[in-house]
Amino acid sequence: MNKFVLSEINIYPIKSLGGISLQKAQLEERGLQYDRRWMLVDEEGIFITQRKHGKLALLQVNIAGGKLSIAHKALPEQNISFSLDEDTGEQVSVIIWNDTTTALEVNKAVSNWFSDFLEFKVRLVKMPETEKRLVDRDYALNNEIVSFADGYPCLIIGQSSLNGLNEKLLEPIPMDRFRPNFVFTGGEPHIEDRFKTFYIGGVLFSAVKPCARCVLTTIDQQTGEKGQEPLRTLAGYRTIGKKIMFGQNLLHHHLGSLQVGDELKVKNWKD
Repeated sequence: MNKFVLSEINIYPIKSLGGISLQKAQLEERGLQYDRRWMLVDEEGIFITQRKHGKLALLQVNIAGGKLSIAHKALPEQNISFSLDEDTGEQVSVIIWNDTTTALEVNKAVSNWFSDFLEFKVRLVKMPETEKRLVDRDYALNNEIVSFADGYPCLIIGQSSLNGLNEKLLEPIPMDRFRPNFVFTGGEPHIEDRFKTFYIGGVLFSAVKPCARCVLTTIDQQTGEKGQEPLRTLAGYRTIGKKIMFGQNLLHHHLGSLQVGDELKVKNWKD
């Protein structure tokens, strides 16, 4: 039997901006610590992503010394930072897909910086600790909550799944196109489709829904440029019910810490 090993842990503190690769991380109720706790919204409070604004890929996020910093990948002199606990105290109603939830604006200067970058008015908001945005009830196991992520606290992809895709592409792509929280080695491509429940370290997860992929996967995360791949190739062999699936959305049963090198042990397989 193949051994599965956790090879990457990634967080994306500001939704749809550059991610941070970690060696170890804390799993909190709504997902990995700091993952998608901040988000850009327009004047109507509607969430903003690379789907429409590919240039967001050019902004790299880092966390150090109690501060969150943002810098342009090609022009690092374009940067701004703020305290992790900073907010104006002003509640803002925001919309993510079909959910309406409450957020707090970080501060006007940060919002203005992003507005200048995007060339239209936006606000950077954070999720209050008191906010309870529920996971889709059709898939929830115990009224789980989620951050500003699209729908679920965590996403996992097998390295073999990407390797299998890259064998079919003229130009291979990196894993960052799919923005997973966890990557593991071992097993054949898409073995994660068969996971039902599994442990990473001492934390039990349930794989509850395949992840439907969108145009964001076609955006080069270093240049912000959009292409045809990998969606065109994936459509040929990963279409399920008219949606292109790659990776598995997860719910976790308890909190804990995880680190790269932890073994992933499958408890139950899907039929």
